[in-house]
Amino acid sequence: MMKKTSTSFALNEPLRHNCHAKPLTRREFIAQGFMAGVGTVCSGSVFSLLANTNKAHAGLSSDLEALKSSCGIAAQGAGKIPFIVFDLAGGANIAGSNVLVGGRGGQLDFLSTAGYSKLGLPGDMVPPIANPTTGLSDFINTELGLAFHSDSAFLRGIQDKLAITNRANVNGAVIPARSENDTGNNPHNPMYGINRVGADGSLLTLVGSRNSDSGGNSMAPTMMINAAKRPTKIDRPSDVTGLVDTGDLVGLLSQQDSVLVMESIQRISAMKLGKVNTQITSDDVLKDLVNCGYVKSADITDRFGDPSSLNPALDADLVGDGGIFSAEEFANDGEFQKTASVIKLVINGFAGAGTITMGGFDYHTGDRSTGETRDLRAGRCMGACLEYAARKGMPLMMYVCSDGSVSSNGMVDNSMNGRGKGVWTGDNSSTAASFFLVYNPNGTPQLLGSTVEQQAKHQQLGYMRSDASVETGATPAANNVNLLVETVVLNYLALHGEQGQFGSLFPQNGLGNAALLDSLTAFEPIVSGVI
Repeated sequence: MMKKTSTSFALNEPLRHNCHAKPLTRREFIAQGFMAGVGTVCSGSVFSLLANTNKAHAGLSSDLEALKSSCGIAAQGAGKIPFIVFDLAGGANIAGSNVLVGGRGGQLDFLSTAGYSKLGLPGDMVPPIANPTTGLSDFINTELGLAFHSDSAFLRGIQDKLAITNRANVNGAVIPARSENDTGNNPHNPMYGINRVGADGSLLTLVGSRNSDSGGNSMAPTMMINAAKRPTKIDRPSDVTGLVDTGDLVGLLSQQDSVLVMESIQRISAMKLGKVNTQITSDDVLKDLVNCGYVKSADITDRFGDPSSLNPALDADLVGDGGIFSAEEFANDGEFQKTASVIKLVINGFAGAGTITMGGFDYHTGDRSTGETRDLRAGRCMGACLEYAARKGMPLMMYVCSDGSVSSNGMVDNSMNGRGKGVWTGDNSSTAASFFLVYNPNGTPQLLGSTVEQQAKHQQLGYMRSDASVETGATPAANNVNLLVETVVLNYLALHGEQGQFGSLFPQNGLGNAALLDSLTAFEPIVSGVI
């Protein structure tokens, strides 16, 4: 076997490829790591106010509480499971070296040795190898339900942040599916579809770490886009705390007294409006807007009068002693700050869904260590999402995708970070896959199927040929990214027991009949309709 030790790229160093033109577009800069990782709500204006959160401080008076629903103030997360996308820009490795992908029988229907070599695993690290002492493979880890290679950098990162006691409540599924290399034109992002089926936030609908129509690097399917729901850019704590401005009243008075003043203003305004005829056709509508404006203003002050209630840096579950991130790593790594900012909003129900874009995954740099260190950090961010959901007692669906993938020619990087694995030597769309993990605070998410063999086929939706190339005819998603996104949305609905609504919500979908929809669904419901 050929062996190679090469100089790798530092964790935040841009990737310069002789085989690629110089980056010109925003997406190319992100993919090669040249760019690392706002909407504002102000209570001073009557007509530009948004809604509440799930934790009140003083609590509105009962008469104003009764008005909140009629004024369109949303409940936490609209009662749907929080949803987070990891968009790994540039074509990351997912299949084989991270999440195991197999043949028709599922993840453990093993590929050929040559196939695993293409996926970056040398012959002495392939999953079929059995430990002579135990008779089991030392290279398969099913701690999270979904089978990972035991030396997966994603897995090691997740384990670093997700407590052992919370791992049993995680399960997942992998979807072997081609997508084009090094382009944001793959419509990988499902957030608009997730919103269409009911996900919403009490403060914002969608958030994303990039200022794009999808909120991420990859596009959203055109048929799903709703311009009125364009994601708000969130990639740092200041973006989160800047969402709400309660004006100067909080500071002059206590938070509770400020709420009482705004409640009084609302009642006085409502009484005066009742005696006024604006002499326009939209008289009732205008009165309603003014009246609800004061209700929403009071509600925002009640819930966010203390700005620290939104600040991820001040959340003890996220940062500091006992937090998911230490104060030092949070201060020194923008990707951790970005992740904490998005999950603070999504998992607390302030936003319905969010995208975290991480750049620099076009790592076919002739070594393995560059990709390993970047995958490890991505895994830590994924683990942080799962751990924060566990600490908050909230379910979570987390989807991981990338534009294309990479492959190895069999050379091995024996450096410390290379870990004796195959170097990534080129882009390869045929080795691509996406996966999702589900956290259920009430127990392990259960796969569909009455037998182990049936469950294996629900855990891997599609399959690869023995040479580690996607079998493009296995599922509608295997060779069509739009249908991959539809498959993800279908599985989100299924977690609520609502997969029967998929056809009416997406009448132009390309997934096929009910039997095919069942075959593309991984899990039994973990919640019923609403949380």
